[in-house]
Order: sequence, then structure tokens, then C-alpha cells
Amino acid sequence: MLRNPFHLVEFSPWPFTAAGGALFLTVGLVSWFHGKGMTLMLIGIVVILLTMVQWWRDVIREGTYQGYHTSCVSLNLRWGMILFIFSEVCFFFAFFWSFFHSSLVPTVELGCVWPPVGVMPLNPFKVPLLNTAVLLGSGVSVTWVHHGLMVGNREEALYGLVLTVSLGLYFTILQWMEYQEASFSVADSIYGSTFFVMTGFHGLHVLIGSVFLVVCTIRCYLHHFSTTHHFGFEAAAWYWHFVDVVWIFLYLCIYWWGS
Repeated sequence: MLRNPFHLVEFSPWPFTAAGGALFLTVGLVSWFHGKGMTLMLIGIVVILLTMVQWWRDVIREGTYQGYHTSCVSLNLRWGMILFIFSEVCFFFAFFWSFFHSSLVPTVELGCVWPPVGVMPLNPFKVPLLNTAVLLGSGVSVTWVHHGLMVGNREEALYGLVLTVSLGLYFTILQWMEYQEASFSVADSIYGSTFFVMTGFHGLHVLIGSVFLVVCTIRCYLHHFSTTHHFGFEAAAWYWHFVDVVWIFLYLCIYWWGS
């Protein structure tokens, strides 16, 4: 009897708790928007974070210690990550569509100009340009990490991971400072709405990618990665490169052309 190359997962409570956390988070956000407090939202965030920790722990155990991630399983994991990134492309495409729909043919309410009358856009050659350099630099360092893992240089990979996470956090701090100094808000016409929604969601993706890479740093320190078996990092690297590409389009369209 041939052994099945696919991993048949055991019964797990984590999909149920993740769905419950998402429900609490969604309802909590609506309640917070209506001035009903943040209790439900905080409960949802805590439940989701705990679920992430437990679920990732189980996946790491299955792939690293129990040997369930065969070449066939790894291939399917790669396809799953590719489809997830494609869904993220569609997510940002909708926001870019909204931006160009309003900016290419400004309406009378916007003064028939873009940016709208009364909105002072940010200078694209100051903090936005620095953020671009920081994020592109992090893309180089994450590629350095991949090279270190492939040649078996764990120390080089650790240095690169720490550098990449540091650059990601620096990017987040710069963006927060940029928001504090902006002369417009999310309520200032369609320009403010599209600017803060697009850059804000990108910033959220940078934070998620940073957490992803922090987990990879811990796993690398614990010798979870080998020269041929390190898809956990590869998935994080793909995600990080996707974030880099989205930022390039954001910089060119929102900060440079849109200003």
C-alpha cells in the first residue's frame, strides 16, 4: 500500500476560534464607530492573536518536527501563497481604480482640478522618497537572507532578518510621522479618503509582513530552516516583495503624479 503524499490535517479548533475572533472584531469596529466603546473590538483582536500563535505553532510542528510537509505538500503551500498574494493584488487594484476614477476626470465638486481645491499634498521628494529608499533597501536585505539560507549560512540569514525587520519598523515610524504632519485628513474630499485608505492599508501590510519576518527570525534562530526546506521564510519574502511593489505604485501614483 502506497503512502499518501498529502497531509491529512487533524481536527483543529483554530478555524472556529479565528472565525469567532473575526466576528468580534467586525462587530466591535462597528460598535466603536458608533461610540459604543472598544471592548468587543479588543476581545476580537486578542482572540485573533491567540489563534495565530496556536495555529502557527501547530503548522511549524507539522512541517519541522513531524515531517508532514512533503514535496507535494510544499508545492500546494506555494500555490496557496501565490493565490493569496493574487487576492491582495485585486484588493489594492480596487483602491487604485477608485483613485484614478476621481483624479483623471475631477468633478465640479472637486474644482475640476486634482488635487482638489484647498488640499495641500505632501512633497513627494521628502519623507515619501525616504520611505521608498527604506522599503527598497529592505527588499534587498530580505533577498540577502534568502541567499544565506540557500548556502547554509545561518548567521548571515539572521543578520539580514534583523536588518529587514528594523527597516520595516523604521518605515512604519516614518509613515506615522507623515500622518501627523499632513495638512489634510481622511475627511478632506476624495483625495484624503483615497490617500489615507491606500497608504494606511499598505502600512498595515508592512506591519503584518514585519510580524511574519519576526516569526521567521525566531525560527531561524531555533534551526527550523535548512538549505532545501525553508518555505516559511520564502512565503514571508514573497509577501514582502509584494509590499515593496505596491509601495512603488503608490509612490508614483499618489505622491508623485497625484500631487
